[in-house]
Amino acid sequence: MMNLNPHDYPYASKRNVVYGKKGMVATSQPLAAEAGIEVMKKGGNAVDAAIASAASLTVLEPTSNGIGSDAFALVWIKGKLHGLNASGYSPEKMTIEAVKAKGYDAVPQFGMTPVTVPGAPAAWAELADKFGKLPLTESLKPAISYAEEGYPASPTLGAFWKEAAEKFKNTFEGEEFEAWFTAFAPDGHAPEAGTVWKSPDHARTLKEIAETNGESFYRGNLAEKISTHFQKHGGFLSKQDLADYSPEWVDPIKVNYRGYDVWEIPPNGQGLIALMGLNILKNDHFTSKEAVDTYHHQIEAMKLAYSDGLAHITEEKHMNHTVEELLSDKYASKRRENIGEHALDPSPAAPPKGGTVYLATADEEGNMVSFIQSNFMGFGSGIVVPGTGISMQNRGFTFSLDESHVNALKPRKKTFHTIIPGFLSKGSEPVGPFGVMGGYMQPQGHLQVIMSTIDFHLNPQAALDAPRWQWVSGKKILIDPSFPNHIAEALHRKGHHIERALTHGGFGRGQIIWRNPDNGVLAGGTEPRTDGHIAAW
Repeated sequence: MMNLNPHDYPYASKRNVVYGKKGMVATSQPLAAEAGIEVMKKGGNAVDAAIASAASLTVLEPTSNGIGSDAFALVWIKGKLHGLNASGYSPEKMTIEAVKAKGYDAVPQFGMTPVTVPGAPAAWAELADKFGKLPLTESLKPAISYAEEGYPASPTLGAFWKEAAEKFKNTFEGEEFEAWFTAFAPDGHAPEAGTVWKSPDHARTLKEIAETNGESFYRGNLAEKISTHFQKHGGFLSKQDLADYSPEWVDPIKVNYRGYDVWEIPPNGQGLIALMGLNILKNDHFTSKEAVDTYHHQIEAMKLAYSDGLAHITEEKHMNHTVEELLSDKYASKRRENIGEHALDPSPAAPPKGGTVYLATADEEGNMVSFIQSNFMGFGSGIVVPGTGISMQNRGFTFSLDESHVNALKPRKKTFHTIIPGFLSKGSEPVGPFGVMGGYMQPQGHLQVIMSTIDFHLNPQAALDAPRWQWVSGKKILIDPSFPNHIAEALHRKGHHIERALTHGGFGRGQIIWRNPDNGVLAGGTEPRTDGHIAAW
């Protein structure tokens, strides 16, 4: 076969909005979207499709998530929006003193120490039990098949996989990391785009999760393997930590933005930041999207919201200020007064990069799911439980070892969480699920996509195609390669420190499905910055 470069696109391309009636699944990986539709055609609903796609993504996009991930979901079903928080807590023995005793002055990024209890398998089981039509043995079949038979790596996946493998060769030392290379670089390197990768260990684990409805992972054979591996290598995670865990149903939070309700999961997630940003801007009037004042106000509002979020967000019961206080009109007006003609310098912590998958599903009954799942930073901790394919997240990395900080590490505490599913409604009608994954880019992506939709009437594909910016720290703003140069120059004159990125990789990867309330037709957009795909029925 000719050597055709999957990363070389010298000519502009255009995606159209995808329409469907009976069902739709939007994901960052084509085969995962098809897995969701496959399950829907077998009698499943939008919830079953979300589970199928999420489980498949642990195989099809391991650079961003795995069986050892956390998850969150917003589920619209029978006229009501439900929230599921399936983020895990820190182990019982994980204290500030214990981490410092290992010689650390901050929670490390890799290894056994930053691993908290994974919530994703529990999320799949909980969603299936409460709202699904099919058992996990049916919903997980596509994922098991991909793991057993293999699949060709997609272009963006191949690029991130190669980058991670090369980095880990120089970073990971010690026996505890050997299973990562066995699982994800079995021939000494990552699979290139278009080459086939399979994982029999991953398939066996998914089968066991399906057959036990998730019990094995938390209170059975898989839990035993996980805890044994952590005990062997001095990790904090124990069998009891796993056994005591269960996801929790929560009441979603919202702000009304120009007549639409924008919904997020409450803290410990950072969706509150997106809502605070929109709340600051909701009384402003924007006449044009591609105008310097529009971008300036968006950026300044996000700086203010993020400064507050980084200072105040953690697990809700540990917060010093309530969600209601932070979303009050009075507080938004007070913060809005800080926006002037020139760039602010709020000086919070610098955001790191993230690794996450986001997906959206909808069915002909009107059910819709906004689902997000993450290992946090790419492959996460670098810890894979031998013989299982379970790649463990490193969510504990975000804990502070400063006892006075609101997000200070404590046993059985849920840390500040970056992954956030979004949902849009108007009155009593659902508009649909949306999300933009990517570490600390996520609330910034939510704000930009929602404003593109509501303020500037862009269709879901155009809203995702639009150029993006990312506030990094201080006055530093990163802009993606397609960002208009004349706007960048005008922002520079307002005091913003503009840096243009060479790739789109740091600006998030989003999916959107909107539903027409008059005829039930679904309209979907998918991310051009990755291997995004929409499967419609």
